[in-house]
Amino acid sequence: MDTPLRNVRPNIVQSIRAYGVKDLQAAADHLGHHFLYANLAKAQSKQDVLELIAAQYTLPAHFGKNFDALYDCMTDMVHKSGPQTGFIVVLEHIPAHSKFDKEAREQLLDIFRDAADYWSDRKIPFRCFYSFSVARSPKGEEPIEVQNEEPMPTDKILDVSPQALRMSSPFNAGYWLAAA
Repeated sequence: MDTPLRNVRPNIVQSIRAYGVKDLQAAADHLGHHFLYANLAKAQSKQDVLELIAAQYTLPAHFGKNFDALYDCMTDMVHKSGPQTGFIVVLEHIPAHSKFDKEAREQLLDIFRDAADYWSDRKIPFRCFYSFSVARSPKGEEPIEVQNEEPMPTDKILDVSPQALRMSSPFNAGYWLAAA
């Protein structure tokens, strides 16, 4: 198999563009990297964005729900939990409206740029892919749901299990117990 993401710098924050979530998850599996996925389509404010990231990345309960705490979770806390192989991070549908304006979007992306620099200094790949929110599906269409009534991790039709996305999180209890 060809090396996934060989043309993408190992420590970068960039638009998702030609990459699909399923392809990025497969690349993470192939490379042995953590795969972190957050769908922010329902977020309306900074607080919503932070809460969705916390829930979907399975951040610890004591997460402070501010940008400083997000940076700490993406860097120090994970670093203290043991050796890391690398990260592929997806922030899909970052809100683009007046309640989460350009400045807030740049602050969010700066957190991930700073995290990429942090991991670069430690020679650990950290690739973050993002997209901005676009027009929602036409009215009348029902959201796709899985059998256990848990919403899909994306509003696109993809074969990505929400359970598999969570299992890849470096924020699970094993890491936190090891770090304690």
